Amino acid sequence: MSRFFSEKYRTLKAYTPGEQPQERKYIKLNTNENPFPPGEWVAEAVREETANLRLYSDPESGKLRKVLSERLGLKPENLIMTNGSDEGLNYAFMAFCDGNHPAVFPDITYGFYPVFARINGVPFREIPLRADWTVSPEDYADAGGPVFLANPNAPTGIFLPLEGIEMILQENPNNVVIVDEAYVDFGGESALKLLGKYENLLVIQTFSKSRSLAGLRLGFAAGSEALIRDLKAMQYSTNPYNVDRLAQTAGIACLERDEYNLRNAEEIGKTRAWVKTEMEKLGFQITDSRANFLFVHHSAFPGSTLRDRLRERGILIRWFDQERIRDWNRISIGTRADMKTLLAELSAL
Repeated sequence: MSRFFSEKYRTLKAYTPGEQPQERKYIKLNTNENPFPPGEWVAEAVREETANLRLYSDPESGKLRKVLSERLGLKPENLIMTNGSDEGLNYAFMAFCDGNHPAVFPDITYGFYPVFARINGVPFREIPLRADWTVSPEDYADAGGPVFLANPNAPTGIFLPLEGIEMILQENPNNVVIVDEAYVDFGGESALKLLGKYENLLVIQTFSKSRSLAGLRLGFAAGSEALIRDLKAMQYSTNPYNVDRLAQTAGIACLERDEYNLRNAEEIGKTRAWVKTEMEKLGFQITDSRANFLFVHHSAFPGSTLRDRLRERGILIRWFDQERIRDWNRISIGTRADMKTLLAELSAL
């Protein structure tokens, strides 16, 4: 750090994204990207929109919000579009957490949560997952602050049924419950259907995973009109033009033929089930993932060793240097060809 760097960030431990190496071509199973490209009509719409790049984007994402609201059966006022789901999560930390309302989330979950808390200067409390990596809703009764739950969770991939989400909502009438559904389209059930029932529910999703737009950074948050106004206050105080013209255009084109994305998500789920069965034959312990990745452990290989051995063979997977999961790895679901290569290399190991 330079000598000018603010003291308040001196101890900040930044989030570590999955590596994106450029020196050679790898089979990338480390960042949960979708193996299918977006539809060609999406690329065509983006090409046409490049003629308008001299103009600022619509800060309200009006056309996109209208299309999305119709797709979800909500009002546009129930939605805010964000620069990836991470921006929506950050807005929630900014808007709802403070010294009297610490953030609450599992100890094994999306690694950005503690980073968001620290950079926004708010306290947080981590609640341990059960030994089987599941969330215990009872542990979140009267949480004392906003609850952040990735569902399906990352990196475990385990889905908490909506009855559990409802229990947490009911036990926290004075706390916002933020349900982060980045992977819900791969086998979960969205809490969006609960929005009309609970004013303290905020659902956050992304176009990066099931809609193949990780490179354009597009997400959204859905909630009561009051909660969305809170998030808009954060948007207009930090980055009014947060979603660029190309991302808005791509999002509209994606949604207009969304059945393409849903078919791809279903195919990824089938591939996930097949790979899980084959890896279990090789002695792997694997969670019941409902996401586009598997969370795996093998007694013969520490997590970092398996990562390194596969990297040598041209395959990237994700390892987390974290106490409880140090012997586990997260493996994204790629194409059938990618996964056949993975299984062949694992068999060789």
